[in-house]
Amino acid sequence: MIPSNTWTEVLSNWWIGAIALGVSLVITPIVRMVAYRAKLVDRPDDLLKPHGRPIAYLGGVGICAGLLGGLAAYVLTDAGMAGQWRVIGHAVRSGEWSLLVNNPLWHLIHIALASVIIMAVGLWDDVKGIRPGQKVLGQIVAAGVLLIGGVGARMADVFLTLIPLQLPVWLVAAISGLMCLFMVICTCNATNLLDGLDGLASGVTGIIALGFLALAVHLAMYARFASVDSLRVGLCLAMVGAVLGFLPYNIPPASIFMGDAGSMLLGFFVATMMALFCQEGTARWLAAAMVVFALPILDTALAVVRRLLSRQSIFAGDRGHLYDQLVDRGMTVRQVVALFYALAALAAAVGVLAAFFMQLRWAMVLYTLLLAIVWGVFIYLGMVTPPPRHASGQMASGAARHSPARKNDDA
Repeated sequence: MIPSNTWTEVLSNWWIGAIALGVSLVITPIVRMVAYRAKLVDRPDDLLKPHGRPIAYLGGVGICAGLLGGLAAYVLTDAGMAGQWRVIGHAVRSGEWSLLVNNPLWHLIHIALASVIIMAVGLWDDVKGIRPGQKVLGQIVAAGVLLIGGVGARMADVFLTLIPLQLPVWLVAAISGLMCLFMVICTCNATNLLDGLDGLASGVTGIIALGFLALAVHLAMYARFASVDSLRVGLCLAMVGAVLGFLPYNIPPASIFMGDAGSMLLGFFVATMMALFCQEGTARWLAAAMVVFALPILDTALAVVRRLLSRQSIFAGDRGHLYDQLVDRGMTVRQVVALFYALAALAAAVGVLAAFFMQLRWAMVLYTLLLAIVWGVFIYLGMVTPPPRHASGQMASGAARHSPARKNDDA
């Protein structure tokens, strides 16, 4: 397993990220060529798709291939995994299913399977177009696979440590299942909504994955849950590599879009990591992970509040996202993307450092104060209150080019 005494030893498995990066770099242009030949492209319109020419879909396939490549390398070369195969075999033969709950290989198999499912659901939407309810159903299936794999099965423990209650095991499992399902749906849709400018969702999620990696490495140094520590680090390295391999093809002006296949996969990765951080049985690390993911959460909240105030469906596409408003106020796409990268890095730093050096109660005070300040800035700049309809139309007509596809901001 991954050594746990120093950063250097933990990160000696950098090659997991390198393999994921290489696979993503190679597969992405291949699927781009396939997309153009099959005419699987996103065509521009006058509002939600203001890019200048048809752009290939299927980028999510390249990211998924990179992720699976990195995870496969991890499984095949990690010395501890050989023994885990035997544990799984013994558990299946003897019917001792409790042995599977904390088995990292059992976790990893189901994480990989669920990742393919969520990517396939997004790809189906990219190619054929499906209803929001069908996408949510796919997210529920993926969350169910995670729970079967033991990932997220004890998420409720993070709250039970805060309240003096002794709940029966079945109730803890039921609450944990609902928490996992809620997390998957929310994060998949938050990253989907963030995918509005070239290189935005991929780069921001790459930074978020680095923040998660810092948390995972810190926990691995103390080796409280050695098998889970190894899995968290390996998963983060694989996703960072997969995103970095895709990003050169997606930065402005993009030659390929990740589509829902990619954005939902990135959100699913976030939900998986949050579930794994709950393995510690304390809210400290889950809270830190949510702060690392704060930028997509804030963008989604801003869009939802604006639509509710304007009495629109929260699933209707519009230009009310934070990045849209910045573009409509005169910033270029590259400037907005660079700003979001900086904000994502700042959020990751706050979440990581507060978790390292502050007790949970003081960290929560800090998080709440920062949230109030950010929301106050949104209100002061007029980003929460929807503009008059005629003004909105005028702003939309001046939108910058090279923005990726958003058929609707649906689930």
